[in-house]
Amino acid sequence: MKYYLIAGEASGDLHASHLIAAIRKEDAEAKFRCFGGDMMSAEGAELVRHYRDLAYMGIFPVLMHLRTILRGMRQCQEDILRWQPDVVILVDYPGFNLKIARFLKQHSNIPVYYYISPKIWAWKEWRIKDIKRDVDAMFSILPFEVAFYEKHHYPMHYVGNPTADEVDAFLKEQGTGSKEAFCKDNNLDGRPIIALLAGSRKQEVHDNLRRMIEAALPYTKDYQLVLAAAPGLDDAFYKEQVEQAMTKVQSTKFNGQCSMVNGQWSMISIVRDQTYRLLQHSTAALVTSGTATLETALFRVPQVVCYYMKWGWLASLARKLILKVPYISLVNLIAGKEVVPELVAEQMNAENVRRHLAAILPGGSAREAQLQGYDRMAAILGEPGAPQRAAKIIVELLR
Repeated sequence: MKYYLIAGEASGDLHASHLIAAIRKEDAEAKFRCFGGDMMSAEGAELVRHYRDLAYMGIFPVLMHLRTILRGMRQCQEDILRWQPDVVILVDYPGFNLKIARFLKQHSNIPVYYYISPKIWAWKEWRIKDIKRDVDAMFSILPFEVAFYEKHHYPMHYVGNPTADEVDAFLKEQGTGSKEAFCKDNNLDGRPIIALLAGSRKQEVHDNLRRMIEAALPYTKDYQLVLAAAPGLDDAFYKEQVEQAMTKVQSTKFNGQCSMVNGQWSMISIVRDQTYRLLQHSTAALVTSGTATLETALFRVPQVVCYYMKWGWLASLARKLILKVPYISLVNLIAGKEVVPELVAEQMNAENVRRHLAAILPGGSAREAQLQGYDRMAAILGEPGAPQRAAKIIVELLR
């Protein structure tokens, strides 16, 4: 059978690639085509367009690139109709994917399945009407979504969380990897590591990285700061962001700890395509909200969740009025309680981040409680096997 998958960011590309591999085990004749990324392509899907071409977030970036986004959507619609797959599988990315689902219901008989449900339980709950109308089968990866969809009388399949699979597979394959080897491979020294995971989109990195660096710099005497690069962002962009961040920080306030080596700031290192290796050997992390918060928890790295927004006071007010859930991080949502601190909008400033970071470093007042909270969250999340369970159901439904 022919499968067309659509993913719009790095995490979706990763999850979709594992779903492709799982489907191939259930359907030996499977053919794949996609709007996605390098990982989906590496699993054998014919890549029509890379997600980085359309990955814009925020009102103004989207408006500025609206023509590009609309052209990409038309290209996707036309390509699906031309290829005539047996199913279209949407992976997260609701702003784009729900419009594709509507188009297909209006112009074809191609079934639409959704893997990784849109987070309509957080906001835009009215989208449930679109899902019930346009999506033939929903595959959820978050346990608390079961009750949400039951409330709306929409049957769905909870298959487990693919991030648990990905972390489990990594630890089984590379769990014996030493910190010494990781540091040697990346020209790092022997100090403990504070990981910086500043997001997968340019706007996220631009908004969060400077504040993360400013918060963590006082600890660079005893810790090294290591930034995880997102797949869709190039080294030149990160270099520019780090240099801008360091330029804005007054190094004298940190007793001269900021120093330049060969034109680069010596206490900030960047690693690419090694986020899991980085988390495996990190002591603590500053993490922009998203899948990365869950990955960090599954590696049992204490973290502070950081998500800066412009017009912070207005964003905080809007959050209270619009969001239907008490938390933004997957860790807290799954656990049903605050396990990790969430600094959002105007609360995300260097002083607050620094205070919470101190509490989760070794000897800190919140470190042990956070690790115990991770155990609770992992138990609720369930065992690995999400892509395999989803693939089996998908193939059975189509047959």
